[in-house]
Amino acid sequence: MNPLTILYVWIVASLAMFIGWLIQRRTRNAGIVDAIWAAGMGASALFYAAVGSGGLASRLAVALLGSLWGFRLCLHILARVLHESEDGRYRYLRGYWRDDQGKFFAFFMGQALLIALFSLPFYVVAENPRESFSPWCGIGVAIWIISLAGESIADAQLSTFRKNPQNHGKTCRAGLWRYSRHPNYFFEWLHWFAYVFLVIGAPFPAWLLSLVGPVLMLASLVWVSGIPFTEAQALRTRGDDYRDYQRTTSMLIPWFPKNSP
Repeated sequence: MNPLTILYVWIVASLAMFIGWLIQRRTRNAGIVDAIWAAGMGASALFYAAVGSGGLASRLAVALLGSLWGFRLCLHILARVLHESEDGRYRYLRGYWRDDQGKFFAFFMGQALLIALFSLPFYVVAENPRESFSPWCGIGVAIWIISLAGESIADAQLSTFRKNPQNHGKTCRAGLWRYSRHPNYFFEWLHWFAYVFLVIGAPFPAWLLSLVGPVLMLASLVWVSGIPFTEAQALRTRGDDYRDYQRTTSMLIPWFPKNSP
């Protein structure tokens, strides 16, 4: 595979994000960026599988696992974007940036670049010369199944909680949310380890690229746009109830909650 294919992914992602930016200008809902990002990831997995030079098993694995993960996440986010008002994080940015569309454009283009970067594990899996499934592939598939199931359950539990008007202004502590403040993020991060195992057998320098997924996702969730933005918005809307949640509940990795003071 020619590394220029990664450039093609970036160009197409940039075009999709440009369209998303135009939609955001019209609808005043920047949440569309997350749906496009997820769809872009799913599409990149299919693209790499189609043009990759790796073995059939490797290309089939990345096509199925990468696309199913990306498109499921896209549909979940899109349902919220179409039926709810703009996410509080983006409402805050809209106010903070004074609705500066130049800054929103840069933000959308940055997400296009992230699609290209996060797609690197898909790229190296599609280049893996393995022609048949191996125990390593089985471990990767098992991680993928656990992570997708966990993320889907966490999303469903939060959605059910939010639909109840009596829970307005309260923090979800139901199910997986009792053991982690961000179980959906945890399983999102865990998902990327599937490709680390799927790529075993590829040349060593290329294998290192599979680590981009879990490393970049952890950095994004913990220090950049994931948990910091989400928790800042939660503190603005839920105040002391969320502060108590922070004191008693693990930030990312599920663990037994502490007793509230």
